[in-house]
Amino acid sequence: MRHLKAHRKLGRTTEHRLSMLRNLATSLINARDERIVTTLPKAKELRSFVERAITLSCHAQGLEGDTGAAQSLHLRRQAASFFHAGNRQQTPLNGRRGRPRLPRTAGVSALKRLFDELGERYKNRQGGYTRIIKLGRRDGDNAELAIIELVDNAREVAGTTNRPAKSVGTGKRQTARASESRAAESGRRAGHKADRTYEKPETTAERGRGEPVTDEQESTTAGEGQGEKT
Repeated sequence: MRHLKAHRKLGRTTEHRLSMLRNLATSLINARDERIVTTLPKAKELRSFVERAITLSCHAQGLEGDTGAAQSLHLRRQAASFFHAGNRQQTPLNGRRGRPRLPRTAGVSALKRLFDELGERYKNRQGGYTRIIKLGRRDGDNAELAIIELVDNAREVAGTTNRPAKSVGTGKRQTARASESRAAESGRRAGHKADRTYEKPETTAERGRGEPVTDEQESTTAGEGQGEKT
């Protein structure tokens, strides 16, 4: 029994799994659209992993006083453990002449954006900073794919402001009202069967000339019809 054995192992050792989650978290925060595509088990593991780092950045907002700077630095160092925030090759190359310094890894920019932008955005939100959208299965290995993205991103905010207003009547109700209004204007019962009603040729001929049909003509036409039946 797997009692007290949380999280998915993802077929990797502990070091490999943590390194993969750090890379995914860095890619998610640095992404232009704030979303990445990965497999569904990885997305579910990444959600709890990256949301802990975002919570630390939310706690760092609004810290004031003498101990505020120290507490903010402590939270930033705690969040740095969720990213590859350094480059181990910089130290041996610093003293060599003519060798340029290697650039810092993307984890540094992710940590900076986490505390400068995302912490301010989610400071009043009680968790639930990410969203997972299923994409179906991938061709080849049939793995289930998913999109994991940050909520309240720029694309969602722009879509909310530019969304057109909804009409009062939509769907079947609006169609039914339109058919009723057309039926009232035409003066006959609504429906496609009303257009296929049977009428005698004599009545059609008299009505087509614009001459009103008298009672004698109607009785004569009715008598002729009864005679034909007999």
